[in-house]
Amino acid sequence: MQDNQLFVSVVIPIFNEEENIAQLCKEIKLALESLGRDYEIILVDDGSEDGSLKVLKELASKDRLLRVISFFRNFGQTAALVSGMNNASGEIIVFLDGDLQNDPQDIPLLVKKIEEGYDVVSGWRKQRKDSFLSRCLPSFLANKLISLISGVHLHDYGCTLKAYKADILKNIKLYGEMHRFIPIYAFWLGAKIVEVPVNHRPRIYGKTKYNIGRVFKVILDLLTIKFLAHYRTKPIYVFGGSGLVAIGLSFICVITLIYNKLFHGVSMIQSPFLILSALLVIVGVQSILMGFLAEMQIRTYFESLGKPIYHIKEKINL
Repeated sequence: MQDNQLFVSVVIPIFNEEENIAQLCKEIKLALESLGRDYEIILVDDGSEDGSLKVLKELASKDRLLRVISFFRNFGQTAALVSGMNNASGEIIVFLDGDLQNDPQDIPLLVKKIEEGYDVVSGWRKQRKDSFLSRCLPSFLANKLISLISGVHLHDYGCTLKAYKADILKNIKLYGEMHRFIPIYAFWLGAKIVEVPVNHRPRIYGKTKYNIGRVFKVILDLLTIKFLAHYRTKPIYVFGGSGLVAIGLSFICVITLIYNKLFHGVSMIQSPFLILSALLVIVGVQSILMGFLAEMQIRTYFESLGKPIYHIKEKINL
């Protein structure tokens, strides 16, 4: 470890958690001090509307190991985590929520797993202290769906308490609300992932920021993940494939028209298949053209920015 590099950076997004912050920082410090390593705690105020920022400033003025980042407005949890990640100095970066439901005493367990050789350690809230119908059941279904589609089998994608090797996070760019899918991005890079059960506590102060609407956002984000996983560098396969299917269906409609005309005397003009076949041809051609445009954009993106389409794990004698 370099002298100027911290060992562990803990990143916490804060949004209207005024009553939880002081106790949270106290518990995190106790957990990190038990490691006997250098550390820093980065708290990102995501445009809180209560007194959270004031509390953060007061705590930071008394403790040089507390770093505070403040947003102009609420940008969302992903933006807060990315901001903390970009400003972290540690070799290991740990994320956790600011509502005291994640137990800071689990941080040493996650760090130990990183030291054992894992690149990503994901917390699993095996015994959740949330409402079953509004939180646990939707989360269970979402996790099953994400694991099925992504091929990365985790029980709890929604658990913020996770630890990462900093080098892995440097190669991951996040947008929207994609923070829950970091293990999937890491898996694409060849990261070694493990999941460990962690303690989960009921919320005492403040209100939850989650609602059933997040389930639909997860589904849409998951579709994006699936597209990026398989077609990021070859979008023509999606658009062109859809176009060819549409054109193929149009030919089936035309054959049906001819068959009905020859053997049943049905007028082609009176049949709905005529309009349907025309629409399918138009949609098919447009889809293929969209695929060509997407291909050109992808090539412009990678070539103009010098973006690699691969990530090298190791070099020898180079």
